[in-house]
Amino acid sequence: MPGKPDAPEDSPLESFSHCHEGILTHLGALGELPALAAAATRARELAGQTQRFFAEAMLAHHEEEERELFTAVQASAVAGEEAARVQAMVQRLTEEHRAIEVLWYRLAPQLKRLANGHVEPLDGALAGELVSRYRAHADFEEREFLPLCQRILGRNGSHMAALGLALHMRHAPQKLPYI
Repeated sequence: MPGKPDAPEDSPLESFSHCHEGILTHLGALGELPALAAAATRARELAGQTQRFFAEAMLAHHEEEERELFTAVQASAVAGEEAARVQAMVQRLTEEHRAIEVLWYRLAPQLKRLANGHVEPLDGALAGELVSRYRAHADFEEREFLPLCQRILGRNGSHMAALGLALHMRHAPQKLPYI
């Protein structure tokens, strides 16, 4: 320790010096706690936000695509090669939805525990696989499927309008009749 008086190794003063070293080591660790506590708080918040978003938005998005968009595009596709291409894409996207959802359902309990303040490791490989698969899925939809949907549904304005109306009705607040 700098500035420490010269004292024999077995001196009582050496005992005090060793205590100071331990205290200073623990104080150094204490200095790390605010950042660690902030990171833990952020992890809890992020886990909760992610859990809510995926449970509410992702699953509903998949359902809406399958029920409204896929159905509309399949119904509007020209029989033959175009309809077969649409069917193959819809099959792929639906299978990807299920695979992504399986990953989500495996990760969700870990996120829930983390959001509730339980300190435990999160399966990084599982989270990484979910992120990777979803990015690839969204890329394929944006690059291949949605432009095809635009061409198919855009040929007939009433088909695009029907899809728009179906989506609007799904999202419109339901009014209960007066009793």
